[in-house]
Amino acid sequence: MTLKLPDRFHTRRLILRAPRAADAARIFHAYAQDMEVARHMVWRPHQALCESEAFITNCIQAWAGGVSRPYVLAFNEDEHAPIGMLEARLFSHTIDIGYVLAPQHWGDALMPEAINALVAAAQALPNCFRVQATCHVNNTASARTLEKSGFMREGRLERFAMFPNIDDEPQACFMYAHCS
Repeated sequence: MTLKLPDRFHTRRLILRAPRAADAARIFHAYAQDMEVARHMVWRPHQALCESEAFITNCIQAWAGGVSRPYVLAFNEDEHAPIGMLEARLFSHTIDIGYVLAPQHWGDALMPEAINALVAAAQALPNCFRVQATCHVNNTASARTLEKSGFMREGRLERFAMFPNIDDEPQACFMYAHCS
């Protein structure tokens, strides 16, 4: 049995909500085509809007299928303007997260705010014992985000994930966890 998270979260500044088809164009223009954003991601920058549309379609299907909760992040004042995403991949007792944020919001502590809300919801689930994340060993900004969110670095995973914007070979990642 997989874990079940709420459909929406509110933080002081953000709403985390289900993806909508209309999000694709805003995500494409806000960050999906930006190479600096995609550098440490497992996807290449989107070259055309249809790539963002396909991505959002996959997110909507994953949400409906219960395998993950790819939350769209937006400011409370305008939930129709995505500024990033926080995906929670759901397993029997673990939630694995990944995230992305539009560059104009880097350094504003928005992602730790969103992650902390998700972790609090996860910790309220009786069968959730672990929230985890990996990041490329050179992605110091992501590592700092996880540490600010109370995650502890557990180790280094060699040749763990493909980062197509860095190399054609699997790359090393740090494993972080927030255990309850």
